[in-house]
Amino acid sequence: MLELIQQLVADAGVSEEQAQGGAGLLFGLLKDKLSSGDFAQVAEAVPNVEDLISAAPEGGGGLGGLLGGVVSSFAGSQAGNLASLAGGFSKLGLDPEMISKFVPVVLSFLESRGGEGLAQIVSKVLKGD
Repeated sequence: MLELIQQLVADAGVSEEQAQGGAGLLFGLLKDKLSSGDFAQVAEAVPNVEDLISAAPEGGGGLGGLLGGVVSSFAGSQAGNLASLAGGFSKLGLDPEMISKFVPVVLSFLESRGGEGLAQIVSKVLKGD
């Protein structure tokens, strides 16, 4: 888990707390949208994933008026999935458009830990692939 947080800090230019909270929001979305079997693969690839989810801001799904740029950045139903994270990213002091910087780092990390198959499963939720 520390490796993922370090990658997010370096690649997205955020603090460790923001990296943990943002990753927690993404993993919380995955837990909500994936079947329990698919999420079990995520949990196997990311030890202590529940700790990351716990680091996410409470009520992180609030959309408020933050949808604009985020929705235009993502297509299809994934727009709703990722846009639902905008409020949580805002609570972390991050522009909602930072979601697009977190997603590739998380996908790359999951692929390195769980293989291409896991990355494809997760990508369906995060990118609509």
